[in-house]
Amino acid sequence: MRHLLKPLALAAAVLGSAGAARAQDQVLAPNNAKDKLAEALDVIEASYVDSVRDEALTDAAIRGMLTELDPHSQYYSREQIAARREQMSGSFVGIGIQYLVQHDTIYVTQVLPGGPADRAGLQAGDRVTKLDDTAMSVAHLTNPEVQQRVRGAANTPLRLELYRGLQAKPLALTIVRGPVADHSIKAAYMVSPRIGYIELAIFGRTTREEMDAALLSLKEQGMKDLILDLQGNGGGYVQSAIGVADEFLKRDQLVYYTMGKDKGKDYYYAAGTGNFSTGKLVVLIDQATASASEILTSALQDWDRAVVVGRRSFGKGLQQRPITLSDGSVLELSGARYYAPTGRSLQKPYKGLNYSSELTARYTSGEMLDPGKVSFAKAPQYKTLVSKRPVYGGMGVMPDRYVPLDTVLTSTWLQVVTGTGLVNQTAFDLVSKQRATLKKTYPTFAAFAKQYTVPAPALAEIESTAARQGLHLSPGNKARTLAYLATEVRGRMAAQLYGDNSFSLQLLNRDNPSFQEAVRLLDNPAQYEQCLRAARATATN
Repeated sequence: MRHLLKPLALAAAVLGSAGAARAQDQVLAPNNAKDKLAEALDVIEASYVDSVRDEALTDAAIRGMLTELDPHSQYYSREQIAARREQMSGSFVGIGIQYLVQHDTIYVTQVLPGGPADRAGLQAGDRVTKLDDTAMSVAHLTNPEVQQRVRGAANTPLRLELYRGLQAKPLALTIVRGPVADHSIKAAYMVSPRIGYIELAIFGRTTREEMDAALLSLKEQGMKDLILDLQGNGGGYVQSAIGVADEFLKRDQLVYYTMGKDKGKDYYYAAGTGNFSTGKLVVLIDQATASASEILTSALQDWDRAVVVGRRSFGKGLQQRPITLSDGSVLELSGARYYAPTGRSLQKPYKGLNYSSELTARYTSGEMLDPGKVSFAKAPQYKTLVSKRPVYGGMGVMPDRYVPLDTVLTSTWLQVVTGTGLVNQTAFDLVSKQRATLKKTYPTFAAFAKQYTVPAPALAEIESTAARQGLHLSPGNKARTLAYLATEVRGRMAAQLYGDNSFSLQLLNRDNPSFQEAVRLLDNPAQYEQCLRAARATATN
């Protein structure tokens, strides 16, 4: 508002004292409060020293208004809403590759089976040096810029110039862009002869269909018990969350209800048509599990259908209702609150607090390492619907079995090194130099996972490269950090060699404490049942 007062004062001076008085009367009159925005826009357009676009100012004003409401009401421009819809659709238009950009070259790390690139003959290990008429060595394209050029309209061609293996001359390849599946489920595999695992990354339009297929496939492989991984799942379509809940709950069991401004309630129930209504179930969550993921988790917890393992979830219990404006932009306003079957709201407090720093506060308070640091003093208590054990509202979902954060796996050194491309580049180099030998020596992923060891010089080179960039590895945790780094490299190599991203996750899960705890519980039925009767979440030993 401080910036708007100066133009208004200037306008008053131009209009004269009588005009200023009338302007002041209009500004102060309650019935004319809605006219202030239009008036301010007119004054800025007429009097501001530089030219400005009305649309940009209006977008900024709308976003500013929403900050006075709650942390989850959002405004999306036409361009933003188009990208968001594509993200949630379960597919996008592109060529179907995974890659990394290093040294002015696009390194193809994986070609998605059945996609446009696969059909055109592109191979993992190819090194792309030109996109259409743009040479990478000239344009110096970043990862986002490459993605923008690779994606495009369906049925349009993308011309590549690339090098393959030891060939000295470049190859020319044209790929016709088309739909590429962007699955909600990132991995589904058997952990043991009776335990299945599904990682659900987002709730999109195709989530229920994907979950049906994954559960049926795992059951055919002998699955009796399931680990459902919602770590890092920030939500998505709530209808998809109902569909997933239906896989695990019985007919007419309440999934959640909403209550809006008018205090009317809308109830949503399971249809009882799912594929896993019996069998032990463990749900993995963490501090980034939010929204639709929390709705699903709280329903399974409230009905004592699953043991929840991990750390306290984010705490979002507000329902956004999209309202399309005349220009195609969208307001997603919080129009109701979600309530779990017990009647608890999961929404954490936000009025008068620094909402954006709440997760940081969990670290500084010690909660991420010790569940005893979680205060239940102000949290309303409810009872689960079968075992009558206590659960709490107003704080997200508290797990039944708390697993402390592994500070080595989340160290700054590892996060930066894995995010800068060093790991991807190392994995690519190791595979490209000896792909045929690796496939011959380790014909299956199982053989690779059991026998292959990353060469020590490759890890030492990553460490020394990071040190040259100012990233120095702490001696205290060096051995364990490098062991995890080796797992990262092996995982990315496996994805390239065997064409399946779930292989990478299977290796990484072996170092994930929450995953390990889930397996322990499912291997010990007595401990599993005890969790469903426990009074409060406990830390793992």
